Amino acid sequence: MPFDTATPPVTAVTEKDPSDTARLLKRLGRRSIVFVGIMGAGKTVIGRRVAAMCNLPFHDSDHEIEKVSRMTIPELFATYGEPEFRALEERVIERLLRNGPQVISTGGGAFMSETTRNNIKRRGVSVWLKADIETLMNRVSRRQNRPLLNTENPREVMERLMAARCPVYSLADVTIHSRDVSKDQIAAEVIAGLLQHLPAPRKRKRKKKKPQ
Repeated sequence: MPFDTATPPVTAVTEKDPSDTARLLKRLGRRSIVFVGIMGAGKTVIGRRVAAMCNLPFHDSDHEIEKVSRMTIPELFATYGEPEFRALEERVIERLLRNGPQVISTGGGAFMSETTRNNIKRRGVSVWLKADIETLMNRVSRRQNRPLLNTENPREVMERLMAARCPVYSLADVTIHSRDVSKDQIAAEVIAGLLQHLPAPRKRKRKKKKPQ
């Protein structure tokens, strides 16, 4: 199979360290933390937790799309088709990115757009929540609002989506394994991953005074 199904080791991180969030906010500046990944990866639930830990605003791009269009995602797909939905998605995410720092979760196909990837690169830091097929299918089976999985064989569709999208998701700045552990633990790992990715500001060297 073209995607990673290995179970990663569980890191013993469960609580936020206030000094970590303070350092992260300093390094972020005006940039946003943007979660990408396939449906069911946990972008919204982990995004909300990271936002709460960092005391940042949170936005879900799908919810913003539904707000501006006054239609649900399934209704948009059915009425206008996927190409029109993706064009609207690009515009909504571009608008959201103007207002960092914040945390944004994006729809599963959003990062496939080169325009959106470039916008995120300019104004944010991307985090790929990577999950295996079993975890994803267990999660998406609980919800009926997944237009792309409205088919006789949703697992086969999910496998095709993973094969096509995971190479693009791997372009994200940070990759975190999404799995069935506490959301606080995954959120803490996201913060640690962002700190590792974002360089610490360099200290200015004091100029030596010339002798009188």
